[in-house]
Formats: sequence, structure tokens, C-alpha cells
Amino acid sequence: MALSTSSVITLKINGEKHTLPVDHRTTLLDALRERLDLTGTKKGCDQGQCGACTVLLDGRRAVACLQLAVAAEGREITTIEGVADGERLHPVQQAFLDLDGFQCGYCTPGQICSAIGMIQEHAAGWPSAVTEDVRPQAGPPPLTADEIRERMSGNLCRCGAYVAIVEAVARAAEDHAGEGHGDAASDEAKEAVI
Repeated sequence: MALSTSSVITLKINGEKHTLPVDHRTTLLDALRERLDLTGTKKGCDQGQCGACTVLLDGRRAVACLQLAVAAEGREITTIEGVADGERLHPVQQAFLDLDGFQCGYCTPGQICSAIGMIQEHAAGWPSAVTEDVRPQAGPPPLTADEIRERMSGNLCRCGAYVAIVEAVARAAEDHAGEGHGDAASDEAKEAVI
């Protein structure tokens, strides 16, 4: 008896349910772009190295090119199309616009989704590879330019807009902290030069 190589799945994307048949080998990226016409999530390297396809799965960052669509069933998927609140941009989107955190814009959706997840990870006290005091009781480390660079290192910008990206993430993190979600970004990060 031959086993089926496809399934009908239901994906919850940006608060809406989408039911579709997929081959078991279909990546979440291909399901989003080719089956659901959610083309804000970009295909860059298709190997999980550039971050252009970053989305949020249950609020955590994930590269959609390495995630199978069938494995995303039952999870809350947020793409760049779903981060704004109606006509009101997400604070990360607004910071990228205000501070020119992009040039060609191709990597921007992944950068924004990654920054949203990164800010939440930082506020929750997750250390990075450059965090000096990783003890849980130390709390979130100061969100310096080095912390932002390390935490965003999985997202590449071929145009080299990194200086403005770090500034935009620092501003959005400060706005997030101002809403009672964690520590404010440091002045060092806001004035960062890569």
C-alpha cells in the first residue's frame, strides 16, 4: 500500500484560517507565497541563512524556508502582512520608515519580523552570545548596539543598511519598553555606528 505524500492542512495566518492541500515537502515559505499569495515574506537563499523569509510562529522567529507547512498546522503564524494594527503600523515598521532602515526593501519584511521577535526575546531576559551576565536573576541585559547586532545577525541586508536597522530596532525596543514590556534601549544603541 502506497502512503500518501500530501495532506489537507489548515494554517492560521495573521488571524485567519486557510485550508489547503499541500505536498508534505512543501515549505511554509512556498505555501505562503505560491499557494496563499502572501508575498511579503521573501525568498532569498532558500537555505535558512539570509533571514529574508523570517516569520513569527507562536510569537517566535522562524525562517519559513526551513519550516515545513504541515509542521506549522495548529500554530499561530504572523507574516509581515499581519504585524500592523489595521492602518496603524507596528512600532518596528514605523521605526524602519522613520530612520530609513532599508534601501531596496527586499530584506525588510524579514528584518521587521525578526526585530519584533528579538525585542520580545530580549524583554523576556533571553541572553545572546554577547550578553555578559547570563544569570536569570540578572534580567534583560542592556540593549546595546552590540546586543542588537548579535540578535539580528541571522538577517542579512545586501544593501548594507545595518546602521539604520540597528537604530530602528533600538527605537522600537525603547517604544516597547515604554509600554511596560521591558528595559529601554540604551543611548549607545540609538547612536550606534556599525
